Amino acid sequence: MIIEKNIGNSNDLLTGFRNTAEMVTEDALSNVASITKEFSKDELVYENGHVSDKIYLIEEGSVKIAKTDSSGKEVVKAILNTGNVFGEKALSGDRVRAEYAQVVTADTRVKVFMVEDVLQASRQNAQLNQKVIDILAKKLEGLEKRLESITSKDSRTRVVDFLRDLALENGQKVGFETLIKNNFTHKDIASLTGTSRQTVTTTLNHLKEKNIINFDRRRILIRDMDLLV
Repeated sequence: MIIEKNIGNSNDLLTGFRNTAEMVTEDALSNVASITKEFSKDELVYENGHVSDKIYLIEEGSVKIAKTDSSGKEVVKAILNTGNVFGEKALSGDRVRAEYAQVVTADTRVKVFMVEDVLQASRQNAQLNQKVIDILAKKLEGLEKRLESITSKDSRTRVVDFLRDLALENGQKVGFETLIKNNFTHKDIASLTGTSRQTVTTTLNHLKEKNIINFDRRRILIRDMDLLV
């Protein structure tokens, strides 16, 4: 459902860029047109094979980026939250989606920008152009880091590293503790870390028994980041 259309108003995109990389001025995005759409839980924002002509900013909620492998198994590439940008491969020239984006939480709102509008604005503004480069570089860095983790670390360490990264990116500090909104199933974490669901369950339960973390379906509480090793 389309809620609104904003022409020349980029404050929400600016917030997403701040969370993705470094701050840019509002002027850099002042001429980028956008619409806001609301999605229900499990609804697809885009599918594999769709034309890649838009980028997206999550205003509220969570979105899963995934694909299906040759055996029909879902491979989760990322689960993104408020302020995150996705679909950014379109900025580098990808014309067709090689993955799908599915809403994880109910009443998720997503800001939609046409790629051509963003690219045109970036050609006219050096700051925005640099920000586009930063987004693509950050995505590549994340993929390289994930590959390195899968190939060089044991499965337990990969799960622990996942929790640490999640806490640093999305956690809310409360004294020594860090609270994370949990939109991940054990299956999701297993897919993201290249481990089995059983390994994820065993690792999380062990950390809970040691009183290093506590968790339920909606949150993960890390008692002390220094103990999460």
